[in-house]
Amino acid sequence: MNEPTMMIVQATWNEKQTFRLIPISLNCPYVECILDPETQVFVIISKISKTSLHMLPKLDDNGDALLTKNLRSNGRNIREERQKIDVFQEFYIEDKIAIKELIHLFSINATTFNYDAFMVKKEIEEELPVVGV
Repeated sequence: MNEPTMMIVQATWNEKQTFRLIPISLNCPYVECILDPETQVFVIISKISKTSLHMLPKLDDNGDALLTKNLRSNGRNIREERQKIDVFQEFYIEDKIAIKELIHLFSINATTFNYDAFMVKKEIEEELPVVGV
């Protein structure tokens, strides 16, 4: 039987309310889990690291970003270079049943925290045009 190693807490993500799971034990296999309230995707950040290529600002001797003479195609005016960096492996879960199963598998307060309240995608109400008036 799996021993829960995380706890659910309320959180803010991109200025919206959501929940995240935080480790409460060194045995926890994850750094963090969070539900993106906009997309309803559950993001799991594991302790497994991998090397990944990322564009990072090119720095001068003082550690300041070097600027370009003109805006680049990406709209930035900072010189960048591709670097290999170690990052944590991320997993993305979209299925609500799988998300709930993971929560119950790893969280000590899965039965007392109302995470369902955050798993409802908020639809933006748009005014429909009035036709024939």
